[in-house]
Amino acid sequence: MDPTSREFQNMLPANRPESGGRSALSHVEEAPFESLSALPFELSKATPERLVGNAATEHHGKGHRTRLRQRLIEGGPEALLDHELVEYLLALAIPRRDTKPLAKKLIEEFGGFGALLCADAKALARVGELGDSAVAALKIAQAAALRLLKEEVKDRPILGSWQALLDYLHADMAHEAVERVRVLFLNSKNVLIRDEAMWEGSVDESAVYIREIMRRALDYHATAIIIVHNHPSGDPTPSQQDIRLTRDLAEAGRHLRVTLHDHVIIGAKGHSSLRAMGVI
Repeated sequence: MDPTSREFQNMLPANRPESGGRSALSHVEEAPFESLSALPFELSKATPERLVGNAATEHHGKGHRTRLRQRLIEGGPEALLDHELVEYLLALAIPRRDTKPLAKKLIEEFGGFGALLCADAKALARVGELGDSAVAALKIAQAAALRLLKEEVKDRPILGSWQALLDYLHADMAHEAVERVRVLFLNSKNVLIRDEAMWEGSVDESAVYIREIMRRALDYHATAIIIVHNHPSGDPTPSQQDIRLTRDLAEAGRHLRVTLHDHVIIGAKGHSSLRAMGVI
């Protein structure tokens, strides 16, 4: 059939106009342009501004960390403030984030630099909304500090390194949220044989077994001991129960030739020595 014939043309579907005199095809073609014109912003401008803003922030963060690193290397530990130390630690684990606000928030939430580093890993993750890498960055700093302090009392007479021992105990126990009791077992030269955690919980609530402490001393062939516990309240003032425990332990030791050198109470506000107070 000839495509130009009238009969062939009549076989084609009619292009009926829509309301308003426009065809359906013209409506479909124009609709996308009408909907785009109704957008509340221009795509060509919004995206580049957002990208430039992020790039500028990241560039600023890198420069700031470079300056922190230079200050630390050139000026030593005292060159950085507490929040800057935490900021730098967090930046090692979260390299693409500005960690300065987070560092300040964490120090405020936990009540100080020392309390932050000593905080439980689960508390750090919960309060700071930190991932494992960031939590580990803070805990490795604490572990390194404790290892350094413990080296000062290792393999040397404890009584001749008393301040070094107090520094170590304070760093390890002063900010604990739970009361812990530990015993240091010494040999005849007053060198540390064993540093052993005995129990958790307050002295008047936990079963303080003097017999168990003495049995451990005999097992380790210790000739002297130092008992240490912390007060989570921060106040190292001994309670009546602390004083009674000290006297009972000293008396038991005399019968077994195990000397109680001291009972030390550690708190965030300092420490108390029951020997210095005349209890022993």
